[in-house]
Formats: sequence, C-alpha cells, structure tokens
Amino acid sequence: MRIACVGAGPGGLYFAALAKQLDVGHEITVYERDPADATYGFGVVLSDETLGGIEHADPHVYAALAAESARWDDIDVHHRGAVVTSGGHGFSAIGRRTLLRILRERCAELGVRVRTGVHAPPADELAAAHDVVVAADGAHSRTRAAYADAFGTTLEHGRNRFMWLGTDRVFDAFRFHVLETPHGVMQLHCYPYSADASTFLVETHEDVWRAAGFADLAERCDPRPGRSDTESIARCSTLFADVLDGGRLLPNNSRWQRFTTVRNRSWHHGNVVLLGDAAHTAHFSIGSGTKLAMEDALALAACLHENPTVPSALAAYETERGPVVASTQRAAQASMEWFEGIGRHVGQEPVQFAFDLLTRSRRVTYDNLRLRDPEFVAEVDAWFADRAGAAPVAPRPPMFHPFRLGGLELANRVVVSAMDVYSAVDGTPQDFHLVHLGGKALGGAGLVMTEMVCVSAEGRITPGCAGLYRTEHETAWRRVTDFVHAHSGARVGVQLGHSGRKGSTRRMWEGMDEPLPEGNWPIVAPSPIPYREGVNQVPRELDAAAMASIRDDFVAAALAADRAGFDLLELHCAHGYLLSGFLSPVTNRRTDAYGGDLAARLRYPLEVLTAVRAAWPDHKPLTVRISATDWVEGGTTADDAVEVARALAAAGADAIDVSTGQVTPDERPARGRSYQVPFAERIRRETGVPVIAVGAISSHDDVNSTILAGRADLCALGRPHLYDPHWTLHAAADQGYEGPGATWPPPFRAGSRKPPTGRTDGPRPRLDLLRSPGADATRHRRWRPGR
Repeated sequence: MRIACVGAGPGGLYFAALAKQLDVGHEITVYERDPADATYGFGVVLSDETLGGIEHADPHVYAALAAESARWDDIDVHHRGAVVTSGGHGFSAIGRRTLLRILRERCAELGVRVRTGVHAPPADELAAAHDVVVAADGAHSRTRAAYADAFGTTLEHGRNRFMWLGTDRVFDAFRFHVLETPHGVMQLHCYPYSADASTFLVETHEDVWRAAGFADLAERCDPRPGRSDTESIARCSTLFADVLDGGRLLPNNSRWQRFTTVRNRSWHHGNVVLLGDAAHTAHFSIGSGTKLAMEDALALAACLHENPTVPSALAAYETERGPVVASTQRAAQASMEWFEGIGRHVGQEPVQFAFDLLTRSRRVTYDNLRLRDPEFVAEVDAWFADRAGAAPVAPRPPMFHPFRLGGLELANRVVVSAMDVYSAVDGTPQDFHLVHLGGKALGGAGLVMTEMVCVSAEGRITPGCAGLYRTEHETAWRRVTDFVHAHSGARVGVQLGHSGRKGSTRRMWEGMDEPLPEGNWPIVAPSPIPYREGVNQVPRELDAAAMASIRDDFVAAALAADRAGFDLLELHCAHGYLLSGFLSPVTNRRTDAYGGDLAARLRYPLEVLTAVRAAWPDHKPLTVRISATDWVEGGTTADDAVEVARALAAAGADAIDVSTGQVTPDERPARGRSYQVPFAERIRRETGVPVIAVGAISSHDDVNSTILAGRADLCALGRPHLYDPHWTLHAAADQGYEGPGATWPPPFRAGSRKPPTGRTDGPRPRLDLLRSPGADATRHRRWRPGR
C-alpha cells in the first residue's frame, strides 16, 4: 500500500515504523511541517503497560527507550507543609526530543521516508494519491478540519490555565505541589525525564491566573510562533523558588494555554483515519496523551495488516480503540475537573488530600493502592478510623465505619438504594416487599430504603406503586419495619414522593414511562408540559389549593411513616417527579411566585419540606434526594444543585441524597464508573452538608474509595443489591474483615466464609505481579515535613 502519514509526532512515527515492519512492501511517507529538532514540551510519561506493548511489538524501540528513560515508583504530594508519599506506581519518562529521535532513527532503518520542515499536500490530494492517509497532526489537525463534518469533531475547553516548562532540577519522584498563594491555589506537576532535567508544569484556575497578574503578562507576550512568555516564566521562578531549590526554569515555546478535549463521532472517513491527538485528547494530569497515540499506532498498524480491505481495517481499528479511549477520556475528564475545583479539596488534612488526589480519576482506587503500597493505605485507614466517631474506632475498611445522621447511628456506610419494585396492590405493600427489604437488611447494609412511597393514589407512578395514604398501608409497612428491627442491625428509611407528570404509566417491565392501555388517572405538574409530547398525558397545572392539598398529603404520609416504625424519611425531589418538576427550569415554566429564578422554583419544595420536618420527629433524620443536573442544555446545573442543597439543609434536611437526571427524555448523561459521585462531592465540600452518593457505584472498592477520599458520607447501591442481597456481608468477606459494621445474622453465620471451590491444582493468582518493581525500596520516605 501507499500510505501517507501527516504529522511526525510519537504516534505518527511509531505507526510508520510498525506498518513498515509488518510489510516491507508498503510505501510510507511521513510529512512534518516543523524541523526535525523542533518539538513542544519536555518529558513524555509512559506506563509499564505501554512499555510492555512496545517491547512486544518492537524490541529495538523498547531497548532504545529503556536505555534513555528515567524511572520512578513514588508519587509525592506536597500539601500544607507535609509530604505524603505513595509508592509502587511504576512509570517511566523520556525527553520528547529523545523519543522522537529514537523513532525517526527506527523509521530510517526500516526505509520509511520522513519529510520534515514541509507542509503535507491538501487532504483531498493525499487521499486521492494514497491507499491510506493517517492524520496524526495533533489536536489542531488540519487534515481533520478538512472533513470536520464527517468526523463530527467537538472541542471542549477546560477552565484552568497551564504552562509547560522544564527545569534543570532533577526530581526524585513524580511530585504534585499544591501551593496556597496570596492569589489562590496553584498546582505544579513535576517529574524527571532525564539525568539532567525534569518537566515542570504550572496549572491554576482562570480566576487565580488573573489575580496573579498572568493575564496582563500573557497579553504582552510575543505572539510569533516558538516564542515563550518570558515575563510569566520569570514570575513563576519567583513564586516557586522553594520548589526549584536553585534550579532554573527552561522554556520551550512556553505560554499559557487552556486544555482542549478533542472528541470525534467517527475516526475515519473514506481512506483518511485519525490517530492520537487528532482523534482524541486526554488531560495531561493522567499522562496518557502519548500513551494513547502509541497504542493507537500499534492497533492501526495491526488492523491494516490483518484485514483484507482498507475499509474493514479502519472500522476494526475504531471498534478496538474507541471504547478504550472513551474510558480514558472519562478518567481524564474526572481528573481535569478535580484540578479545576482543587480549591474545594485543599482544606483536607494532608494524608486524606493525598488519597483524594491519587484516586481523583476513579481509575486508581483503594484496592489498587493497597496492592501498590499497603503501608500508605494502612496509614490513611488509621487516619480515617481516628476521625470516624467520637469514640476511638479500630482501623477497618472505610465502608464499615459507623456514621451518625442526626440522632440515628448507622452500623456502616452502605445504603440499599430506593428501587421501585412495582409490586403493591392498591398502594399496599405485599409479601414481596417484606422479602425484598427484609432480605437486604439481613444482607448487612447499614440503611435500607423503600421505593418511592406515594402520598396519594393520584401521586403513584404506576398501579403497582406503594403508598402511605391508607390505614392498611401503614399496617403493612409496620410488618416490614418490625422484621428489619427484630432480625438485623439495619435501619430502614421511607422515601416519600409524588409522581407529578410522570404518573399513570405502566410498570417498568411492561413499558417504562408508557401510558396505561386503560384506566389512566389525571396527572398534575408545575406546568402543563407532558413528559413526552404526543405520548404522555398533558398534566394539569397545579393551582394554590391543589398545592396546599398535596403538601398536606406529604405531612399525613410522614405522620403515618413514623407510626409505621421507619427510622428515616427521605423526600423525593429528583428524577422529574412532582417536587423535582418545580426545581427544574425544563419542567417549571410558571410565571407566579413558584416559577422563574431558582429561589422561586425552590419555594414549593421548601414549603413541603418545612411542613414534613415539623411533622417528622426531631430525633429522626430527614434526607432529600435531588437531581444535581438535568443533563440537558437549559436545565438544572451543578451550580444550581449546590444552592438547592444549601437551601434544603437550612430548611431542616439532615443530608442530601445526590442523584442526577431522569427529568427529561432529552437528557444526555455522561455515564461511567461512579459518574454521579462528583456532584455529591461538590455539594459536600461547598455546603458542609452530609451527602449520600449514588450512580454506578458497584464494588466495595468504589465505596471505600469514595468514603475515604471524603467525597461522600454514605454510598447507595441499587443493582448490586438486586444481584446479591448479601452484598455488604460478602464485601466484608472478600476483604477479610470480620467485626463491627459487618455482623452476620446468627442463622446465616455459617455462610460467612466462602465455601471451598474444590480446586487443588493450577496456579494461584499472583497479585504481587500487579505491583511495580522496586515498590518497597522507597518506604523510607513515608511522611515528612516539606516546603
């Protein structure tokens, strides 16, 4: 094949070398507009995993990289006068110029033609003259821009400013320096990449950047390509003199930037294919840009070699790499947002701050760190145990520490999330509810929540929804609470709500949100907007009298819930149901005192909360579930959610249960591992109100990581408890924990250990292989004063 590669960065050169190795008959030309020795940046970080792939694919390149790389296992977090070290991370770095030289030399050995200092021909000319055109020309790819509509490119700009610099000070580990300057918080990302130099990246929020005067200096910077912002660099030398410790800052086209996240709906169009930053970018704080580009190169070369046609090869490449990149971009987004909001984190004590920073992307977790560096995790565990309660508590997995919510003590931090089971008859819970909730309580969770229990027949979502508006409902619920209290250490909470415009629909398995085939009842909402135009009913807009009546229904249900023996009450103000409908600008278009700005949209939910709080006993906690974002333009935002939570807490809420979405069918949620936790974390940090985190939390590792990092006080899990009603107790067994917070019911105690599998042969898993070589060699640098 004739192959043109636009861009001689690591991804483009590595692809060219690999493709030529696989078929020496390929005619491959690489175009690079810059001279061979011109490159932006300093050190390039490569993980052990990436290096392993390079070693397998091209031992020559691997050997050259290994000979000139700097390697470390430690990450040092410098924060408020202390240094916390975590080991076993296993990274290597190499100068970008050195990496490119190695790859150019390999291309020359193999017969790849690399043309530097020249612009590639226009994309359409290349496509017509070659079998494949590889666009490896970076985040600002001209090749991609030529077919922007076909690729479906989106560019999203971060809120922080950053500048890549180098220094002749050689650091002994990857360092994060978090500095609370007079202008605000600034952070440094520093790591060695050769025997005489380190990368020195400065990052800070836009507001801090302006307060420090950098905006004015940037305006005076010489705009010509290749020129650095010398005045800003001089100021950084002064600001960070202690960190530099006599070292000099080294510029290389160094000027302030905002990070741009590149995404593409498709990575190939005709015979043109995107690779590396042209296809996708991942924030520098997880060090994956070059890693992804080189892994792309390996996959693309292999797919072109293995598939019979170019179209099938390019499709296979995108199928293989797309999910991997999407996962990495989600992690990078979480990391970027963590640093953008670092001001919310700096108040933590150094050891928790370090754990929070290390687990910010949700890829490095509690269990992962325990494998890498058990001593570090033991230290954080001990710190957490010391602060888990008034009385000293022995170290244990974070999820098994008790938590006091108002006057209620929970044995552990696990909540069985409210899950509609649609199994009531005329609002009356049945034996199914007793088994469902009783079984989850026996499974060890600290708190078990009912489904949304409706405050009136008209407020049900479906005919199968449970209620608390008749005497027989109260009696049936008392049967459930008595069982939970008699046979487990769990507490049981009731979630009260009204369906609003999402009412009078079928059970989930019969057609979620679909109208009933017959027997529909009238529905109400803040505004006469159907959930789906032309499908669902148009709700009647509530007037003052109807709103007062529904408020009284909530109060009556709260009184009944107390008589029924519930320990906690949650007000459902999420997911597009009635009270949520008032909060969201998507569903509340009122022009009276209950519509308009956020304060007005809060008015009715606060009236209901105030009335319920007055009826609910003072010693029993009251929580509120909210949707922290509608995931749609013009809807509730994360900023709104903070103000909503603050207002709810002031009106008597003891905690906020933070969910998202389900307000409109037009939503576009950014799902992923623990994807809703950042919303809970922000509310907790900015308001000081306890929070319950929900949303794709599926493992005890997720729970431990979330709790220990201070992102939430409690974690609610739904589907994992449907899969395994004894999820909490099995989590204790999996972690080898027996003790407070994980108590097996006496009849089940014989099952507290996994039964033998019967296998006596075969190799056992080698968990130690997940740790990096030399991880134990750094333990002398555990916790020490810092500058």
